[in-house]
Amino acid sequence: MGSDAVPASASVSADWPSPNYGPRRDGAVPEIIVIHYTAMRSCESARTRLCLPEAEVSAHWLIGRDGSVEQLVPEEMRAWHAGLGSWQGLGDVNSRSIGIELDNEGDRPFPEPLMASLEELLPQIMRRWAIAPENVIGHSDFAPERKIDPGPRFDWQRLARQGLAIWPERGTAAPAVDPESFLALASSIGYPEAPLATILPAFRLRFRPRHEGPLDAVDMALVADLAMRFGADGGAWRSS
Repeated sequence: MGSDAVPASASVSADWPSPNYGPRRDGAVPEIIVIHYTAMRSCESARTRLCLPEAEVSAHWLIGRDGSVEQLVPEEMRAWHAGLGSWQGLGDVNSRSIGIELDNEGDRPFPEPLMASLEELLPQIMRRWAIAPENVIGHSDFAPERKIDPGPRFDWQRLARQGLAIWPERGTAAPAVDPESFLALASSIGYPEAPLATILPAFRLRFRPRHEGPLDAVDMALVADLAMRFGADGGAWRSS
């Protein structure tokens, strides 16, 4: 870790509150930040579970709806927040990520104090580990078959305006509406290999919340813009 201080509201102890962590595997270092919601009735309940040995779950950071911030696991260690899934073609997301739990049941807005604390914490983590905005993701992004957090009420666009995440710009040119092209472009951003029925809802949950229906031209324009600016293959689709 670098010299950035943690937020003033953070509680950091030499005896870490959660025992649920271990060494990162195969020399991995954090290159992803994963945002979750707790899906529990209170921050206290979430903290209890994240620190319960038999629960075998944890996160590096917990932010309360009142804006309180607590570090539960040292960032250089592997917390147990991600589970199965992949991003950018690689698994073991726990070894490659920092996990942040947000105190929210999943069906309500994220309060201003919580968002303000997140906006204070994120750039510090990003600087410490040289994490790019495109690698600030939701649980639903890398595990779309089984997770939906942080959900449709999370304001990704707000983070993107501050350079803390990414957001698409709808350009004037895009590929024709085609499922294979959509999946290839989504994969270039980092989404795992999965059927359209899995990836399209996850993409929309992040970038077109509550939009339904078949794949359309807007989906194609948005994924093409993201792939051109942040994808592994850049603007390769333009010459295809």
